[in-house]
Amino acid sequence: MFSEVIQPRFSETDALGHINNTVFAVWFEGARTAVFRIFTPELNLQQWPLIIARVTIDYHAQTQYGEPVEIRTFISRLGGSSFDVYQEAWQNGVKCASGTTVMVQFNYQQQQAVPLTAQQKTALSEHLVSPADR
Repeated sequence: MFSEVIQPRFSETDALGHINNTVFAVWFEGARTAVFRIFTPELNLQQWPLIIARVTIDYHAQTQYGEPVEIRTFISRLGGSSFDVYQEAWQNGVKCASGTTVMVQFNYQQQQAVPLTAQQKTALSEHLVSPADR
C-alpha cells in the first residue's frame, strides 16, 4: 500500500460546506505518483507509458475542510497489459470515498496496449489488496 496525507483546501469545499465530489478524482490521481514511478521513475512525460481506461468513485461519507485526509493506494488486479489501482480516502478513521482506476500500459506511437513486464508485475504485486480486505 502507498499512503499520502492531504490537507483539504478551502477552495475544495462546495456550497454545502464539505469537500466537493470532483476533488477526489484529483486527489486520487496525485496519490498514484508512486505507481507511475514503477513505469517511468523520472516521471518523464516524453516517455509516459500509461493511459486511463476507466475511473469509478464511490462516496461513503462526507469529507470536511480542516482535517487531514489519508489517501491509500493499492493494486487490486493485474492483467496482461492493464491493472487496477484501488484507492480509499480516509478522514478521522472513516472511509469517505473509494475508487478504482483501470490503467493500461500503452505505446503512443503504435497506438496499442503493451504487455506488462515481469518486473512491472512484481513491483505492482507488492501492493496487491484482495477484495476481502477492502
